[in-house]
Amino acid sequence: MTQLTRRDWFRSVPALAVPAVAAGAPTIRGLHMSAPRPEDIELAERFIREALPKEGVNVLVLEFGYRYRFTRRPEIREEGALNPEEVARLVRACRDIGVRLIPQINCLGHQSWRKNTFALLRAHPEFDETPGKYPDNEGIYCRSYCPLHPEVHAVVFDLIDELAEACGADAFHVGMDEVFLIGEPDCPRCRGRNKAELFAGEVRVLRDHLAAKGRQMWMWGDRFLDGVRTGLGKWEASMNDTHPAVALVPRDIVICDWHYEKAPPTPAWFATEGFPVVCSPWRKREVALAQWELVQHVRRNAPDAIAARMLGMLQTTWCGFGDFARSYFGEPVANPRAQEAVACFRTLFEQLRRSE
Repeated sequence: MTQLTRRDWFRSVPALAVPAVAAGAPTIRGLHMSAPRPEDIELAERFIREALPKEGVNVLVLEFGYRYRFTRRPEIREEGALNPEEVARLVRACRDIGVRLIPQINCLGHQSWRKNTFALLRAHPEFDETPGKYPDNEGIYCRSYCPLHPEVHAVVFDLIDELAEACGADAFHVGMDEVFLIGEPDCPRCRGRNKAELFAGEVRVLRDHLAAKGRQMWMWGDRFLDGVRTGLGKWEASMNDTHPAVALVPRDIVICDWHYEKAPPTPAWFATEGFPVVCSPWRKREVALAQWELVQHVRRNAPDAIAARMLGMLQTTWCGFGDFARSYFGEPVANPRAQEAVACFRTLFEQLRRSE
């Protein structure tokens, strides 16, 4: 088993130019949503064309997962998948209003939810990190694919490339949050391996593939945070020894630093470590405003190199595109979290517009 060596890993990390940003207005004024279902395409077009310009959104991250009608890997598809024509309508709406569209597929972790194993592992159970274990996904949070399986990346790259091309995207969000199953003793390839090296290796493989295609990689940042030292615990940070991976990955990855209950100073830490970073709140207005104040504080007081990496905000929603959009337009929605997320979105983006 290889010992972690910060110096050796950094030899292959490219030196990055630090972009200049204004001290006040955020560079990124983003919104993260699940991709709409086919029956909500007209609603989605209306929301993109009307709500996003009104609120000042300039980046839309759409989490498709496997809800796209892939032609390169047609065996991988979830119910409610969008076809290329439907995605083209979303792309056109974003381009017409000058919004950068960034698609997302969750990589490594989040390959299941409750009893439902998602399409990648249904079609290719050989990629499972815990093959044959946890029937009906009992006793685990989410399944993972094995990052060392010799055939997994050919499939994952096809999915990423086809979706990115359909979206005309210059960036791609790979997820990678809440990875609990990694380096498992049941995996013949990963057992006994250093979990930080496994996680960093997957980050690098994905980043290098996207970079070769001229695309920027975005990802969630929780697995890079030490859950013990920060006191953030196992959800917003790592308690399974993946956090040393932060020293082993390139610094041109945009870190989406999500925290939903409080606003810890972790975005400033990521920026100090050399990463471009966005703060990602959800449904608590006071948390979103505190995170935005943190961004402003660092921009006012940090050296230019650190301040320039504090890119802005990426509001999350976690309620389905349809529920969020309908709640935004004042239609009745049964999901109270949609209403809370909309209220947070309105409050945060009002503050972002004031800073312009």
